[in-house]
Amino acid sequence: MSHYEERLERDLSQIKQQATMLAKRVDEALSAAVRALLSGDDKLAYATILGDQRINAENRKLDRMCHAFIGVHLPSAGHLRLMTAMIHANVALERVGDYAVTIARESVHLAKRPDAVIKREVELLAGESRQMFKQAVCAFIDGNAEKAKATMIMADQVERTFDAVFADLVNEGEKFSIEDLFAYLGVFNSLERVSDQAKNICEETVFAVTGQTKAAKVFRILFLDDDNTLLGPIAEAVARKNFPESGEYRSLGRQAGAMAPEVVSLLQETGIDLARHQPKALETGHHDLVDFHVIVSLQGPVRSYVDSVPFHSSALEWSFGGAVAADLPGDQRREHYAALIRDIAVQVSNLMITLRGEEAD
Repeated sequence: MSHYEERLERDLSQIKQQATMLAKRVDEALSAAVRALLSGDDKLAYATILGDQRINAENRKLDRMCHAFIGVHLPSAGHLRLMTAMIHANVALERVGDYAVTIARESVHLAKRPDAVIKREVELLAGESRQMFKQAVCAFIDGNAEKAKATMIMADQVERTFDAVFADLVNEGEKFSIEDLFAYLGVFNSLERVSDQAKNICEETVFAVTGQTKAAKVFRILFLDDDNTLLGPIAEAVARKNFPESGEYRSLGRQAGAMAPEVVSLLQETGIDLARHQPKALETGHHDLVDFHVIVSLQGPVRSYVDSVPFHSSALEWSFGGAVAADLPGDQRREHYAALIRDIAVQVSNLMITLRGEEAD
């Protein structure tokens, strides 16, 4: 190994050591903040808040080391990707440190400590988020893209846990003041955001190792209508046909109706084939709905279908007037359904462009 290569590897090793030490400090701060919250230890909470200054200083040191490495070694290919990823991961580490401070600040201002239910939920969410964070850091330092990809999957579980604990917090709401309710929501949100930053670190790992950039997000969308025989199935078919790579689509009805053969035939003439569609009723509970990023009602308010919209889901309501045209003559009925498909296609297109931008399929 040449002198230049030895110096490069030495500098790279020092950068990784700094990142490892910083990640350990951040995780310790997060652990301390949660302990302070659950135990009512204000001294520990304030020590965590003040300790963030040291974390910020170590963040700045890592940033300087990365830029110095680039300036001295003029890296290319893998080393340049690694430095770019390290700088981005450093930002994620700083933010996790900030979440620890938020939890500690909320802790010292609580009027009432968490009861058994809230304590259990905090421990559960903190445990899942911290585990994902530690695995993400380990994958990054080791340059293990496969481990990073496996760790990213954990984010879905953390999100489901967050939705569950949020629902429990609402149910326990009468036991706390408004101020404490918002404080606990801030705590839960901070813990959930830890998993988001862990996922960012995993994505940087994959980029550093393979050069692959973050894949565009695939959105899960649910269309709702009265009987799942017309509007919802059309929207599902149009979305799947026009935006196959941008989303996963499903339609359900308030109840399951019966497909009208003449309507199916007319729709086929306008390019929508529902011959194999089997109407299905909405029988999913809140836990099942959390998997959808967007819930769209094509007939009436979304809340007329579901008791509550999951925290991470967005609810939209589209209106198309009279959908069924049984009394119209043949040609007019054909034109009516063609116009209906065009109107739905416009709404679907607008939604997907909003979600994915002009890169939508």
